[in-house]
Order: sequence, then structure tokens, then C-alpha cells
Amino acid sequence: MNSVKNKVAIVTGGGSGIGKASAKALAKDGYSVVITGRREEPLKMTAEEIGTDNVLAVTCDVGNQDSVKNLFKVTFEKYGRLDVLFNNAGGGAPKKLFEDLTYDDWQKVVDSNLTGTFLCAQEAIKIMIRDKKKGTIAHILSMAGYSGMPFL
Repeated sequence: MNSVKNKVAIVTGGGSGIGKASAKALAKDGYSVVITGRREEPLKMTAEEIGTDNVLAVTCDVGNQDSVKNLFKVTFEKYGRLDVLFNNAGGGAPKKLFEDLTYDDWQKVVDSNLTGTFLCAQEAIKIMIRDKKKGTIAHILSMAGYSGMPFL
């Protein structure tokens, strides 16, 4: 645990699933963890389950540049550093046939999976290179990239 003392991690999509489990594991290992997602209630529940003073829940839509900038600003103001970005947020289109997807449906998928990954990594790098010139960014991918699934 000593090797991670005072280290800070942001976990996107931290209110459920892999993000939630990862946030819990990082906190257990001694990290201060910032969990983020679009929905406030799951973030609050995850923070309560983690149950330490070293967790901060910040609502953020990773596909929105202003929202992402705010997430990283709040993180830096509170902790003064960032060591890990666990880039996990993302989602799929509504369950309908491909030919029935609207442009707005498609854009939401692109914003959460691609634009969000880019925006978060870009902001993380700005903090990571400030004084220590290092950090870790992990991009989490879906199994849907390996094999086709209905409605994906």
C-alpha cells in the first residue's frame, strides 16, 4: 500500500459495472479515487460502498468538452495531481436495428466511446506532465469489438 500512498485515480463510468469494481479496488489499494458518470445516484451509491474520505463523486458527461474540463479541474483543485485515468465510460446504441438508428443515436455512441476517450486522455495528460512527467492511462474496451452481437 505504501507505493500508492497519495496517488490519485479518475475512473470514468464509476457508478456501475467494471468502473465501480475498479474504483473499489483502487480505493482498497490506497488511491484517492474520483468516480465519474452521467448519473448522480449510482455515483453516490458507489462512494458510500467505498466508504472512505478518499473518494470524490463528480457527475460528468465524457462526450461534453466543458463537462470533462470541469471534472479534471475539480480533481486537480482537490488533489493537486493525477496518477491514473481509468477510461471506462461508454455505451451502445438503443436496441434497434442498425437501419433504424437515428443520427442522434449514433452521435451519442460516438461521443461516449470515442470523443469521451479522447477528451479525458487529453485533460489527464495535461495534469500528468505538469511536474512529474508520468502517469497511467488505461482505456477499457468492449468485447463487442471482437465479435458481433445482436443490436451492437
